[in-house]
Amino acid sequence: MNRLEAVIFDWAGTTLDFGSLAPVRAVTRLFANRSIPLSDADVRRDMGLFKKDHIRRILERPHVSAAWRNRHSRAPVDSDVDAMFREFTPLQMEILEEHAQLIAGVTGLAGRLRQRGLKLGATTGYTRPMLDVLLTQAAEQGYRPDLALCPDDVGGGRPYPWMCLRIALSFQLSSTAAAVKVGDTPSDIEEGLNAGMWSVGVAETGNQIGLSASDLAALPIDDRRRRLEGARESLRAAGAHYVVDSAPELDPVIEQIEGRLAAGERP
Repeated sequence: MNRLEAVIFDWAGTTLDFGSLAPVRAVTRLFANRSIPLSDADVRRDMGLFKKDHIRRILERPHVSAAWRNRHSRAPVDSDVDAMFREFTPLQMEILEEHAQLIAGVTGLAGRLRQRGLKLGATTGYTRPMLDVLLTQAAEQGYRPDLALCPDDVGGGRPYPWMCLRIALSFQLSSTAAAVKVGDTPSDIEEGLNAGMWSVGVAETGNQIGLSASDLAALPIDDRRRRLEGARESLRAAGAHYVVDSAPELDPVIEQIEGRLAAGERP
């Protein structure tokens, strides 16, 4: 069929948690507990990955590995990753509800997409208990995707396409080209591309800028514009077919993709 059938959203920085703050707070605290200071840039570089993979990536960076050796007299090993991931889970659970506010306009967007006959999916780098918290918080605010998956459900996270592909199968889509993946990180874009879906980046509300709505609004106009264009460019460089500033601006993109599909184009 030459029409869209589903939209698959990310969570933090895309549909809720403006600025994707919750995972940064938890990961920063996790490393601080081991006397390893991290900058926001350290944490945000690989955001969107399954959290255990995210922790491993951070430990692999030369300056972080060096700090670990200085503090612990040895290089980090897999057992350290395992231990930190176990510690991360309760840390993140403590923080999640503080940053579970839906981004303005998301419920309206969900309603408009459903009116078009589209199914709504969701993927994340969080674990299932974390995702269940988000599902509960989002439902209380009026946002309920038809199916939400995490790496626990499929055996691996981004950039692998497995969550998106499981959703496509569950929705019985005519093809993966009938779905759009929407997210705020390069790993979201890779996930969608690897699944054979249209990929849309979200620049303003997500990880690439990494500021709350109030902090972003407080910036000087030139600084805000510079950061926003940098976020857009990083998502384009990751391969996004389209970039919007926030998810509720998705409607014209849906129209354009519908037109391209009708013309026989594929992602």
